[in-house]
Amino acid sequence: MIDIDRIRADTPATSRLTYLHNAGAALMPTAVIAAMKGHIDLESEIGGYAAADRESDRLDAVYGSVARLLNAAPDEIALVENATVAWQMAFYSLPFRKGDRILTAEAEYAANYVAFLQVAKRTGAVIDVVPSDASGELDIHALERMIDERVKLIAITWVPTNGGLVNPAAAIGRIARAHRIPYLLDACQAVGQMEVDVEAIGCDMLSATGRKFLRGPRGTGFLYVRRPLVQQLEPPMIDHFAAPWVSRDAYQLRDDARRFENWENNYAGRLGLGAAVDYALAIGIGPIAQRCRLLSGRLRDGLAGIRGATIRDLGRGPGAIVSFTIEGHEAEDIVRSADAAAITIGASDPASTRIDAEMRSLPNVVRASPHYYNTEAEVDRLIRHLASLAPR
Repeated sequence: MIDIDRIRADTPATSRLTYLHNAGAALMPTAVIAAMKGHIDLESEIGGYAAADRESDRLDAVYGSVARLLNAAPDEIALVENATVAWQMAFYSLPFRKGDRILTAEAEYAANYVAFLQVAKRTGAVIDVVPSDASGELDIHALERMIDERVKLIAITWVPTNGGLVNPAAAIGRIARAHRIPYLLDACQAVGQMEVDVEAIGCDMLSATGRKFLRGPRGTGFLYVRRPLVQQLEPPMIDHFAAPWVSRDAYQLRDDARRFENWENNYAGRLGLGAAVDYALAIGIGPIAQRCRLLSGRLRDGLAGIRGATIRDLGRGPGAIVSFTIEGHEAEDIVRSADAAAITIGASDPASTRIDAEMRSLPNVVRASPHYYNTEAEVDRLIRHLASLAPR
């Protein structure tokens, strides 16, 4: 179903490196690099403005590509600098008053949670953390019980940065819809490794990045906002692209999701993002998701047989981020030893998901994240390397 030989030929670094750090920044395929380099070359020849004009159709097509990826409409997509900007533009557009409640998950990402804290400090809003169930996923029944008229937002991270947990995004969406509560989903680690259908999920807003499992460039991201909600939100910051200056004393917000953008952006990066999305769509998100599950499952099975290794992932059906520790070794030392063996993995510190880490007394954990372009042999190579570190 996936032509691994062709895909690895499109990813030259795989010939010299076992790269298992896709939850950080994946290796870009040659089509993405070519799209970016081609535009930079064009800018050098005719100037940035003329290059953007010449490539306007391709640049506009990126909205359609992202929309197809999410099962959304192009006018519901904003292309921004990164996932954090996308998330913040949505979150800070929502009005909060004293006593309003924000419901979130135990595995919420640090960048999001500090924004909750800032808004709570400014407005008197309250942050309430929904407990997890026995599997470690957000407890749907607890969420339902916590709903009241003061809940003004449900905001969760679908797949946290510190492990393979996959929160029940669609079940949360059904509750949010039933109670007409805005629902903001951080899909940064989900997009590109699993199918993402905003209609099936029922989220009102979704943020994501290009650099992770989508295999796009750094400095790219996007925001989805459901069309009826777009008209109700005023971005926290605007310029004359988001809101044209229509008279001396007035501006008029755009009527689409591009009201969350600004005029200046990285056009080469935007074309790279579009190429990455098109590349993934051409392979098929279904086959990609299946292979990600296969490889991450193989890695977990291998870790289970290593003395002193502890898998730290939660959830009933974990995704392609495998977090673990090995007795007697710091996470950073494991990452360095793997690097010396031409194996690239990463680590996650407790501050990135503080509530979850403190509840489970987690140290820094090693984070290995295989993707569809990886092979079984590469996963096995990492397992053998980790086994060599195990206590005797």
